[in-house]
Amino acid sequence: MPRAVITGAAGFIGSHLSEALLDRGYSVIGVDNLLTGNTDNISHLHGRDFTFIKHDITNYIYIEGPVDVVLHWASPASPIDYLELPIPTLKVGALGTHKALGLAKAKGAKFVIASTSEVYGDPLEHPQKETYWGNVNPVGPRGVYDEAKRFAEAMTMAYHRYHGLDTKIVRIFNTYGPRMRLHDGRAVPAFMSQALRGEDVTIFGSGKQTRSFCYVSDLVEGIVRLMESKENDPVNIGNPHEMTIEAIARTIIRMTGSKSQIVFRPLPEDDPKVRQPDITRARTILGWEPKVSLEEGLTKTLEYFRGKV
Repeated sequence: MPRAVITGAAGFIGSHLSEALLDRGYSVIGVDNLLTGNTDNISHLHGRDFTFIKHDITNYIYIEGPVDVVLHWASPASPIDYLELPIPTLKVGALGTHKALGLAKAKGAKFVIASTSEVYGDPLEHPQKETYWGNVNPVGPRGVYDEAKRFAEAMTMAYHRYHGLDTKIVRIFNTYGPRMRLHDGRAVPAFMSQALRGEDVTIFGSGKQTRSFCYVSDLVEGIVRLMESKENDPVNIGNPHEMTIEAIARTIIRMTGSKSQIVFRPLPEDDPKVRQPDITRARTILGWEPKVSLEEGLTKTLEYFRGKV
């Protein structure tokens, strides 16, 4: 039975990834310090071949026995989190990545890191290809997340080149689905929680800025395919269907049957104006593309949020 270690396992994507690997016959060790994760996300995994360790991956971790793959998913990942937790965000991107890579090296394991479309910053290229180096403000408030992930990518490639480690870099674009937090701060959970409560739906900026929303099951399928591939260069995983923030807000208001009104607030500093993945590499190398339509994905997500609001 192959054995996987997943950091950030109690988070939104980490919990879905843990579940997917268990379904594929893996024994999974989930590691999380619960800074932004929640054990509710993984409570249904107990009784399966899943072990949870509460631990801060910025500190050395010892795992007994063989490990086949280390998936480093630990990090605050929403603007609310990394603006409130700037130093832990930088530490998990730097020290946490170093410790996770060290574990993979010691075990002779494959290493997969969750990077992000935020490495592209407020992009001057559209859509964004993996070859684009980005437009990031390193000293702005969002720089703590953007630069932590850029550094994590650089360290991952250094371990690949210097130590010969088999490494994978997943550049994750906007993802949504069950197990997101109500007060996550990202568009889909924010709009859903406001609409379900009948509150004003808050859009920051004009609402004309764009995002591309990928349902979590599609994302996880892409991650697993990359993990099982021979590819070592970064790969974008996301849905190339681009829409405005205002359009997603109006769609959610319609689907909830809410009487919420949209209100506009100033755009936060360095907030990206556009975001759309070029997924040519994922299509050609992994044979992957998203399958879940926006309506289907939002319907499943709404079912989850109705039980939480």
